Amino acid sequence: MNLLVNLPEGFYRLESLKPYFARLEKRAELRKKSHDTSEEISDDLAWADAVIMWSWPTLTDKVLKKAPNLKFAGHITITREGAGAEIAAGLTISEARHGFSPAVSEMALGLILNSLRKISGYNSAMRNGTEQWVRSFPDEAIDPLERQLTGRNVGIVGFGRIGQRLAELLRPFDVKILAYDPYLPAIAAEKYYAELAPLEKLAEKSEIVVLCAANNPGTENLFSRKYVYLLRKNSILVNVGRASLIDMKALSERLEKEEIIAAIDVFDVEPLAVDSHLRKLKNAYLTPHRAGGIYESIERIIEMLADDFEAFLDGKALKYRIDEKNVSAL
Repeated sequence: MNLLVNLPEGFYRLESLKPYFARLEKRAELRKKSHDTSEEISDDLAWADAVIMWSWPTLTDKVLKKAPNLKFAGHITITREGAGAEIAAGLTISEARHGFSPAVSEMALGLILNSLRKISGYNSAMRNGTEQWVRSFPDEAIDPLERQLTGRNVGIVGFGRIGQRLAELLRPFDVKILAYDPYLPAIAAEKYYAELAPLEKLAEKSEIVVLCAANNPGTENLFSRKYVYLLRKNSILVNVGRASLIDMKALSERLEKEEIIAAIDVFDVEPLAVDSHLRKLKNAYLTPHRAGGIYESIERIIEMLADDFEAFLDGKALKYRIDEKNVSAL
């Protein structure tokens, strides 16, 4: 079995991943590459019986025709279109994006708490020597927008692995959770003490809204201008999904008017421009697309793909398989 691993070079330098690559080498003839284009990958793909890769270069019909021996494709992430082409070509597909979910949901919780309690603002003020100390408690220097999480209404847009794990993390805070996910039955939401709700109700009733829906054509501009303007005054919007989920122009307008607070980890163009107006807004907490990107996530996704590759070799069921039944959820 010839296995092509096509990942950024940093994966091969990471010490904690070496045992996983050694594990794969015991089961297959391994070739490690870092191709970015269809032209670059074509020769190695023609050699391969299986491939482990990210989502690029996309294995289109044209590319797959040049890889007649390919039977298995393990992806960190994959688009709906890419998965469709691979399914049509008869490939067995595994996808490990849910390996990022624990870290992303924890980041979402952290951003919620930071936005409510202004933790990063206090840290910055202390470092700059501009902090305010309370000398007459409680009537002096307490910001009325600094609030607790306990007992608040939280709306979660996209109630997949990230949204569900976030709901679990929120349990000790005794919040009321409204969830929007057209693919999820109500009984599944109830397991996480969440109420499925239309976007309009979620936007109107939630004091905190978290965007963590999947990034696909069906979710583009999902949280449109209409819903951005339904957000109540001083509510908090957290985006750990994709910038395309929300009307960024409408969000910027409401931030500039100081009507809401936002914690944003993802942007239309990345890296974010140095002169971006978002950097100047005191009610916008910004992080550089770091929600999922920690060592534990990387180790988890490689282990997931190694597990499924071995299951494929042994004729066993794959834990993270993508097929006709679930491709629409990508």
